[in-house]
Amino acid sequence: MPSPTTNIPEKTIERLSEYRRTLLSCLNQGITHIFSHVLAGMHGITAVQVRRDLMLIGFSSDTKKGYDVKTLIEFINNILDSDNIMNVAIIGMGHLGQAITNYFNGKRRKLRIVTAFDIDPTKVDSVINEIPCFHMDRFEEIVEQMDVSIVIISSPTRVAPSLVLPIINAGIKGVLNFTSAPLSFPQGIVSENYDITTILEKVAYFVKENEERENN
Repeated sequence: MPSPTTNIPEKTIERLSEYRRTLLSCLNQGITHIFSHVLAGMHGITAVQVRRDLMLIGFSSDTKKGYDVKTLIEFINNILDSDNIMNVAIIGMGHLGQAITNYFNGKRRKLRIVTAFDIDPTKVDSVINEIPCFHMDRFEEIVEQMDVSIVIISSPTRVAPSLVLPIINAGIKGVLNFTSAPLSFPQGIVSENYDITTILEKVAYFVKENEERENN
């Protein structure tokens, strides 16, 4: 079991999640051990970075056979996962919201999407992808009833700013915002703004730079 670890950098947390996803795939393929340079190559980083991340969380059982995949998965689980299951709600059950529920549910034991919210009468009071969908008018009530601590915002961008106050009032602890409107929350609410357009434009920029470099 890992010892209590604090102040882990945000980027390290992101990489640990990525390592775990890769390791789970390896385990499913019957791979029992993996070297740091192999794991690094699968993520486009250096072996030094992988070893540094794992040393930071107290894992250092690299042997001549490499890291024990199952042991490392369990170690990362104990770092990333809460002792208790965290319930998640989605605000906005359009194409993106439904894609998120389709992809995510069942992937993690300690995180589960339990409910959704919308204002579209064709979606309200229905079950979508096995998730009950309620009207936003009942947001605080349902959040308390279902013990939701995290929300994913996949609503239209124009609606996003109006969601900040209900989220604060409902006592939500974490927010993942998929709209292009950056949202700010008071201290105590962990928030992440994930603008797909900005990220895609960043990828396109570096593709352009690489092409120009190759043509010069």
